Amino acid sequence: MFHSHLDSLNEEDLEDTYCSIEIQAAFILSSCVTFFGGLIILVFFRIILKIAKKWQSIKHSGAVLKLFSSGRSGLNPLRRFYFYRVFHDRIELLLSAQTFVGQVLVILVFVLSIGSLIIYFINSTDLTGMCSTSEDRTLTVDLSFNAFFSFYFGLRFWAADDKIKFWLEMNSIVDIFTVPPTFISYYLKSNWLGFRFLRALRLLELPKILQILHVIKSSNSVKLSKLMSIVLSTWFTAAGFLHLVENSGDPWLKGRNSQSMSYFESIYLVTATMSTVGFGDVVAKTSLGRTFIVFFTLGSLILFANYIPEMVELFTNRRKYTKPYEAIKGKKFIVVCGNITIDSVTAFLRNFLRHRSGEINTEIVFLGEEPPSLELETLFKCNLSFTTFVCGSALKFEDLKRVSVESAEACLILANSLCSDLHAEDISNIMRVLSIKNYNSHTRVIIQILQSHNKAFLSKIPTWNCSAGDNIICFAELKLGFIAQGCLVPGLCTFLTTLFIEQNQKVFPKHSWQKYFLNSLKNKILTQRLSDAFTGMTFPEVCRLCFVKLHLMLIAIQHKSGFHNCRSLILNPPAQVKLDKDTLGFFIAESSQAVKRAFFYCSHCHKDVHNPELIEKCGCKTGSREELTGPAMVVVKSSTSCISECQDSAREQESSLSIASLKNRGVMVSDTPEDSDQLDSSGMFHWCRSTPLDKVVLKRTDKSKHEFRDHIVACVFGDAHSALVGLRNFVMPLRASNYTRQELKDIVFIGPLEYFHREWRFLRNFPQIYIMPGSALYTGDLHAVNIEQCSMCAVLAAPSKPLSSQILVDTENIMATLNIQSLRVSSPTQRPSEPEAKAVPTFSKHDGKRRYQQIPILTELKNPSNIHFIEQIGGLDGALKGASLHLSTSFSTGTVFSGNFLDSLLATAFYNYHVLELLQMLVTGGISSQMEQYLVKEKHYGFHESCATILSGRARCKLGLLSLDKTILSDIKPRKTFGQLFCGSLDNYGILCVGLYRVMDDGEHSLENKRFVITRPSNEFHLLPSDLVFCAIPFSTTCYKTEEIPYKLENVPSAQTLDDITNVMAMAPESPEQLPKVSPVAEKTSQHLSSRVYPS
Repeated sequence: MFHSHLDSLNEEDLEDTYCSIEIQAAFILSSCVTFFGGLIILVFFRIILKIAKKWQSIKHSGAVLKLFSSGRSGLNPLRRFYFYRVFHDRIELLLSAQTFVGQVLVILVFVLSIGSLIIYFINSTDLTGMCSTSEDRTLTVDLSFNAFFSFYFGLRFWAADDKIKFWLEMNSIVDIFTVPPTFISYYLKSNWLGFRFLRALRLLELPKILQILHVIKSSNSVKLSKLMSIVLSTWFTAAGFLHLVENSGDPWLKGRNSQSMSYFESIYLVTATMSTVGFGDVVAKTSLGRTFIVFFTLGSLILFANYIPEMVELFTNRRKYTKPYEAIKGKKFIVVCGNITIDSVTAFLRNFLRHRSGEINTEIVFLGEEPPSLELETLFKCNLSFTTFVCGSALKFEDLKRVSVESAEACLILANSLCSDLHAEDISNIMRVLSIKNYNSHTRVIIQILQSHNKAFLSKIPTWNCSAGDNIICFAELKLGFIAQGCLVPGLCTFLTTLFIEQNQKVFPKHSWQKYFLNSLKNKILTQRLSDAFTGMTFPEVCRLCFVKLHLMLIAIQHKSGFHNCRSLILNPPAQVKLDKDTLGFFIAESSQAVKRAFFYCSHCHKDVHNPELIEKCGCKTGSREELTGPAMVVVKSSTSCISECQDSAREQESSLSIASLKNRGVMVSDTPEDSDQLDSSGMFHWCRSTPLDKVVLKRTDKSKHEFRDHIVACVFGDAHSALVGLRNFVMPLRASNYTRQELKDIVFIGPLEYFHREWRFLRNFPQIYIMPGSALYTGDLHAVNIEQCSMCAVLAAPSKPLSSQILVDTENIMATLNIQSLRVSSPTQRPSEPEAKAVPTFSKHDGKRRYQQIPILTELKNPSNIHFIEQIGGLDGALKGASLHLSTSFSTGTVFSGNFLDSLLATAFYNYHVLELLQMLVTGGISSQMEQYLVKEKHYGFHESCATILSGRARCKLGLLSLDKTILSDIKPRKTFGQLFCGSLDNYGILCVGLYRVMDDGEHSLENKRFVITRPSNEFHLLPSDLVFCAIPFSTTCYKTEEIPYKLENVPSAQTLDDITNVMAMAPESPEQLPKVSPVAEKTSQHLSSRVYPS
């Protein structure tokens, strides 16, 4: 009885609290009428306004203005319009969250929206069809929230310029379908859930709110918050819709197919649908619910498949690569930042690890601004034992702190040499240097720079310290410097490159010349502190002893001047330079173990050791200078068959000749006003007054006016908008001051004139430069600059362009090379009056009975893999198939160059920055940085007579190419082996022989007498009569025997003189009294007999 009464009572209460169809319709209609009614009114008002404006423009009566201003004639319409715009702008500023009040307002709206959504979650625990009574306290709270939303909606409506667009916005739709039902529920004293689930769409504002509160700052955090807000808002909104339709049923069935489904079950169903799984325990029964599931499944495929994995990746990467690096005391590590890509990291690791193969004791921390790609992540995993990746920027102090830059051995900055905007790349890297130096001024920085003129910014940083190991690797300076040296001396570009590349590829040579070339690739530039046993000895004595006794080739030392405490690098110093204690020596050797002999050498323990492999560290103290002199010289004399008489005479004349030469050279450098006027402020390069561009531009019609001969032709590609190549770096080595003005070769550039307009401000102070507007792709432009008579033609790479394939970056270079090598120059016939001028054409080909020569060319390639195009163009056979550029025939002959190996210099600079300084000195035609700074100061105070030659910019040594029978080397007897030639040239003339330029096939059947480079031949290497020798020649040495200079060879092309005249520069004698009397013809052609001798 009691239970039946209770059930009847519950049924009555249920009937009282259950919302009827009519009440639910009232809630829905309140929102629909508001939305559609407002939209109709706005559209109608816009139509009326357009008609009125059109009518006003026709009648010109201002009817609309009169209509709105009637009854208000006392108020200025412009004033009313001004106040309206001011009020409008203030509201718009407020809503944009640009002010503090605006930010508070936006945050408050978001918080109240989330509060209203929470109230919805609380009320959703009841059945959807149940109507809450007025006793429900949440009704009053929700009503107050919606009242504020109404106010905020009005402000937004007032500030909107396009009212219809505003009405259709998502936030406006949310307010229209949630605010009016709240007021209806208060009026009917019934609270129905309805469309209140739409408040979940306000979660899309979460990233904006977090940014206003400065909770998130990084791009990854913003992206992660956006993805999370999209997923959560979609999740809650879809669940709310299913909760509504499943509990209410289909309207046309009056709810007969409804089912009781809680909001949690709705979320469960939506989650199963989003994951495309669907377990079947909770399903939609209504037609509206099932239709919604169909379309939601299609959308969830996109949402779940794209957003969820991306969120997981961002979240895991953020935690994985944001962990700070823990620096362990006693463990060395370096930081690498800048261009962190799969290509740059692979090249860096390959070059970095080869310096310490088998003993990796330095950890590498990569600081990248973006998370690593899958390929890069795999590379890091393969080298997990010594590599660490941290996501961050070198421009931020907090990221520098995370990688412990203050404890790092050095910070290396990688540059992207293939980028389209070189200047922007340099500036970004310089900003990284500023950030690092501001964070910790003592951190050593090694940076790659693409354009040389940007180096000036680094030297202006107060904490930049070259003496502490800070280094700049300028790609443009080194790359164009290598090419310039190849133009001065054939094969020198290849000779220098082989000293800095690592060859690990296994090859099987087919010809004998390939075997010699591959063996020479084992030699590298290495440094070693010299033994105290060498203290007080002259450089030629130490160099000779190292070569004969230790089988080491010493080419340069780091010398400390006793006058100004200036420490600099000197290539092949004269006999006046004596070695100090702990002198640093530069060797051409195969391994670091071999050069340690120079450190372990002891005059007592090793005087009777003839096998250099047995020279190891001993336990005694090094003997004095007097004790060393006798035995050392005995060993030298007994170990070689060089002429002993020359040694004695050289020592006897040392004291007198050295002082005389010093004085004479000092006069040449500093006491001649005309000379000093022709050099720049540092005394390093030839200089002239600024020349207007139109004065050097050539025209085809004036060809007879410019008969160039033995000149250098440079082919340049570019336009008015392309990045600058930096031709100044190409010209500077060709205008080095250790050439006389008569010895300078004319430089003729071929390229677009609009490009040279931009480059000319860097070139206008160098003499003997000419420009031919045109292109190397047209034969007529090549003939106009008399390319048949040039000493070398350099094809420079085009500026970087965004291309789909890296193979196409060298298109212009390859086409120009094809065009130039197709030209054939007829070999001149020998005059009867010149029987002694034996014409042995180089690079010649048979064509019936007539012989032709090819134009000497040096091509730059950006992509080394394009070498096979050059090999095909040159018709070269016998190449190593499938080999890299550095194993190609073109590279071995010195006709091609690629700067890709410059990446390895970053590791070289870290391990031994002295080697990088030597390379810069050799390639750029200059001297060390400390010496250059000294010269700038010295020119204000005057030169000291005793050290003018050593410290002068002009008196530096230079490399040249000498023949064995047409120069002073022919007086050296015997010279069957390279060791005999080395000792004889060093003892008699102070010339340092470092390599050979040998004909590939010395037989008469050879159609092309092409030569290849041999770096540092062994002591017992047998010479051939046709060999040319790479030598470091002292500044004042005259390489020709004066009485044998052929005076009537003005018509012989310079390419033909490579074997006959040997391309040796006839150096000026030391005093005017020694000048030979030559004919005017000889004076006119003296510069054409110049060798490709380059300054060091």
